[in-house]
Amino acid sequence: MIGQLALGGTEQQLVVLARGLRARGIDATVLVMFEGGQREIALRDAGVPVVHLGFCRFGTRWLIARNAAAFGRLVLFLRRDRPDVLHAFLPHSYLIATPAARIARVPVFVAGRRSLGTFKEGRTLLLATERLATRATDLLIANATAVAADTVRQERVSVAKVAVVYNGLPESAFAEQPPADIDAANPIVLCVANLKAYKGHHYLLEAVARLQSQGRPCTLLLAGDGEARVELEHHAAQLKLDARFLGQSTQVGRLLARADVVVLPSLQEGMSNAVMEAMAAGRPVVATNVGGTPELLEGRGILVRPSDSKALADAIERMLADRSYASRMATRAKLWSRENLHANRMVDEHVRIYSDLLRRKCAG
Repeated sequence: MIGQLALGGTEQQLVVLARGLRARGIDATVLVMFEGGQREIALRDAGVPVVHLGFCRFGTRWLIARNAAAFGRLVLFLRRDRPDVLHAFLPHSYLIATPAARIARVPVFVAGRRSLGTFKEGRTLLLATERLATRATDLLIANATAVAADTVRQERVSVAKVAVVYNGLPESAFAEQPPADIDAANPIVLCVANLKAYKGHHYLLEAVARLQSQGRPCTLLLAGDGEARVELEHHAAQLKLDARFLGQSTQVGRLLARADVVVLPSLQEGMSNAVMEAMAAGRPVVATNVGGTPELLEGRGILVRPSDSKALADAIERMLADRSYASRMATRAKLWSRENLHANRMVDEHVRIYSDLLRRKCAG
């Protein structure tokens, strides 16, 4: 169960998991609270049913009545289909799914933890509600050790109630792809991230400007969109950078194949799909030392302090100047990612967790 099916990283992971479950003969259905999105096509193509529950977001007229009806539909669906496991992703879905699962007597209910809980800091009511829901949850599944540790601290749960399963990449992520047709005379620095303040694009622009002033100009490709786009475009123009804002892209694999260095300058992060995809594609990666990123890149890329444009510039410069070093980092990243981040491993881990929880319930 999830809120919507747009081009986000969590939505991508849900698709990979649902398709993997179906491929193993497990009957998987995706419940969508609000609206569908681009990811819905991949689910339907894989034979995964998608059920729209009809919840309304804040500000909608008749909000309470419509959401009460949607909640009723959710409970009726769970009672009729009698799933063994309900797995909810992201806060809005697991806060709603918790009472529904218990009313419908779903044997096993698990909830995902996909990022650090920075957004909950100071929000007493939200955190209290989440802690209450956590008590009625059989297990929390985090996508990084850093996320698990943050969950234990914030939600005051035991370490035993949180499992860690890294995100998974499909086989296609490891395949060679033709480079995107990008006309550029200078080295290409690629960043794949939504254009939001916490992704740290401002510091990346400053880093590229610093490199340009040092006689190492780069072409910066920014794949992603968001509310910070206009401000970032203005800043890039002020700095006189060759910065190309590509918007949301479905050709990330080809962009990676064209990139000389991939950078993620986030100020906070859970487990970055963008870094994972760059590793699988065998690209040199520079990223900030936040969240689960060190678990991915330790010894396989360059980690720098967040909010530090000079450190970013120095790391990018090293990757561009020392191609032998960059190649070693990229090779290590690709080999490690294939062993630890393949979708098959992620799906198998979920199947094991679901099965173990069901066995315990039956034994109890």
